[in-house]
This record gives sequence, structure tokens and C-alpha cells, in this order.
Amino acid sequence: MDVLIEELKGKLISLLNLQELTLEAFDPDARLVGGELGIDSIDVLEMVVMVEKDYGVLINNQEVGQEVFASLRALATYIEQHSPGRNS
Repeated sequence: MDVLIEELKGKLISLLNLQELTLEAFDPDARLVGGELGIDSIDVLEMVVMVEKDYGVLINNQEVGQEVFASLRALATYIEQHSPGRNS
């Protein structure tokens, strides 16, 4: 899981243009949406597309999305549990 969290940190920093945030400073338990990172609904859509494209994991409703994007750790856990290419 730690490898996946580090991988996601890099992808999200790049995808969301969070250049001011370093990998080391990216707290995997910090709130993603509605937190200090300033992630908005457009960013959430970009993250959904990235998760679907890169990991083959669908996030197809708002309730699931709210849980999945609560934190980086929650996102990694969801990918681990639902990705066809990863061990559960």
C-alpha cells in the first residue's frame, strides 16, 4: 500500500498542478476534497478519469466518490480493493 500511496502522490501533484507540495509534505491522511489543497469539482473529475485509466477502477457515483476522495489513503485503499491488476 505504501508504494501505491507514493505513486498516487506523484500523480496527483502532477495532475492537479500542486507544485508547491512535495512528496514528503503530502500527508496521506489529510483531507483531499475540501481541505487545504484547494481541490474542486473539476479536479475530482480529473482524478476519477486518472483512476479509471491508470488502475481500471470505476468510481461511478457521488457517494462512493466522497468516501474514496476523503484522503489519499482512502483512495489507495479503494484502488487496492477494486483494481483488477492488484492483489486484494
